[in-house]
Amino acid sequence: MRIAVPYENGQVFQHFGHTSRMKIYDAEDGRIAGEQIADTTGSGHGALAGFLSERKVDVLICGGIGGGAQEALARSGIKLYGGVTGEADEAVRAFLEGKLAYNPDIRCDHHGHEHHEHCGEDKNGCAGSGHCGG
Repeated sequence: MRIAVPYENGQVFQHFGHTSRMKIYDAEDGRIAGEQIADTTGSGHGALAGFLSERKVDVLICGGIGGGAQEALARSGIKLYGGVTGEADEAVRAFLEGKLAYNPDIRCDHHGHEHHEHCGEDKNGCAGSGHCGG
């Protein structure tokens, strides 16, 4: 199984479509067997699903993610676990143990309101509620 996490400074980066790096984990027998950091080269929301599909990713663990990106992931057969915060490595370990806290109804609509550097830090409380303003 291959798991990807939008990644910055060891943490789950909170705005999927703006991530510049993905940490990609290979998992075998319920443990991390390998990991690498890949530069997304600023792919953007839709292109990131293709980026992940090309790398044969099965699962995406992320923070905020919009509906269009969710649909692109679903079309690519990539399972989504959104609304996750904290350390990327810990999130993957929790996922492999079946203990990952995530929001199955995550929705992050970034159009129409000002954003700070990370979705989780915006004035509308995206990471806390799973919904970004609108």
